[in-house]
Amino acid sequence: MPFAAAGLGQQFLDSFTFMGNNTSHLLHDTLATIALSGAALGVALAVTLPFAVWLGHLHRGSGMAIRIANLGRALPELGLIAIFLAILGIGFLNVMVALVIVGIPPILANTFTAVDGVDPDVVDAARGMGMSELWIVFKIELPLALPLMFAGIRTSALFVIGASPLAAIAGGGGLGEIIVNQASYGFDGVLAAAIWVAALALLVQALLALLQRAITPEGLKAQARARGEKVVVGISDAERAMEATPSHA
Repeated sequence: MPFAAAGLGQQFLDSFTFMGNNTSHLLHDTLATIALSGAALGVALAVTLPFAVWLGHLHRGSGMAIRIANLGRALPELGLIAIFLAILGIGFLNVMVALVIVGIPPILANTFTAVDGVDPDVVDAARGMGMSELWIVFKIELPLALPLMFAGIRTSALFVIGASPLAAIAGGGGLGEIIVNQASYGFDGVLAAAIWVAALALLVQALLALLQRAITPEGLKAQARARGEKVVVGISDAERAMEATPSHA
């Protein structure tokens, strides 16, 4: 057992040697991973946010939203890529579509839950002041729902980046090309690329958390501080929201 531990420790150190010797290669593949993940997350947001926000505003379709979210979480990324190989062929588009499907469930569940959970008294007061439904969505519900919505986006980004190495199997490029090619890069290369994927995910999470804090309305921050609550909602909160039981039929 001590010899196995020593071997693993040495391989871990060797992975940093690989990073030093192949920094330009790793940076190039990291940029490809960022491009792929960013495109998938952007499409997932564009497709899901308007639909989820409007359903939450209407307080309808919660069962459907949660079922779609749970179905999306259950689908294996590798299986999706294999299915789209027959439709879209090998390349960037195939993998991006698969990652879009991976990224939709947290955005859908959290956005719906966040908007649906806005205090109805506040919404009724806005209607009483003559606000239109669209104005209520943008001026009342979205600002109040922002923390939990952003937690869903952060979870989605984590899922997408975590699944992105599978892109190499279908010619999508990125750090996965090193991870799936141990014969060429050795275990130290595989481990180095895996560490870079993990570091990229953590960096993106930190940047999104800072962005979330920056765009959260000051009034909401003040209320949260007064109640002793946190303003930036975390990944664990997003997971709980995705598993929540629908409150409306």
